[in-house]
Amino acid sequence: MIEAKGLVKKFGDFMAVRGIDLKVLPGEIYGFLGPNGAGKTTTIRMLTGTLKPSSGEVRILGMRMDESEIEIKRSIGVVPDEPKIYENLKGREFLEFIMDIFKCPRSETLSRLSELCEAFGVDYLDNFAGEYSHGMKQKLMVISVLMRKPRVIFLDEPTVGLDARSAKILKLLLRKYADEGSTIFMTTHVLEVAEKMCDRIGIINEGLLIAEGTLDELRQLSKEGHKNLEDLFLELTGQGKVDEIIQAL
Repeated sequence: MIEAKGLVKKFGDFMAVRGIDLKVLPGEIYGFLGPNGAGKTTTIRMLTGTLKPSSGEVRILGMRMDESEIEIKRSIGVVPDEPKIYENLKGREFLEFIMDIFKCPRSETLSRLSELCEAFGVDYLDNFAGEYSHGMKQKLMVISVLMRKPRVIFLDEPTVGLDARSAKILKLLLRKYADEGSTIFMTTHVLEVAEKMCDRIGIINEGLLIAEGTLDELRQLSKEGHKNLEDLFLELTGQGKVDEIIQAL
């Protein structure tokens, strides 16, 4: 469903992503983790076609991004790390715009939209987006993707700004969609979320994919015998000396 080969992105002399290879299968929730500045968002932007790689190849649903960009974008959903919505549109107008752009089947999409709004407690569609809080915008962005039920969904820090109930509903819905055959590719700094949700996890550091596998497979990489994802992540990314830092403070 998602494949990258030798993915590289340079910004001038700086290499943000340095030759990433990955494959994500149907029905899989894949967690893409890394410290700030590791290259997560840059990688997602290349996988979704909003940033062209310096070299390498991206295939989504078996199609090459450089040959079938529009068809790929029509088939995927993206929840970015920052919900950008036209502030002079009402929520309902924004969703209508999305439906028109993606040529969604009207009655089916409206029915799903109504269910999602009820589930997430979205009762402000007649207000202008400029009046929304970050969390309200994030819910609207999530709904604008889920109402289409795309086969591949990319989410960059999807639970940031969501209240506890909405975050729980989103996690359960993503699992349901994956069980029905959709592929979920997500980044998160909340490692407990990744540990509970993800079938496989990739860890990126300084533009390189340094580890990948199930939680059990990642545990086998630990030289210190760590079992939980938080400690594994800190060890594998070279950030594990937390206790010493606390003592020094």
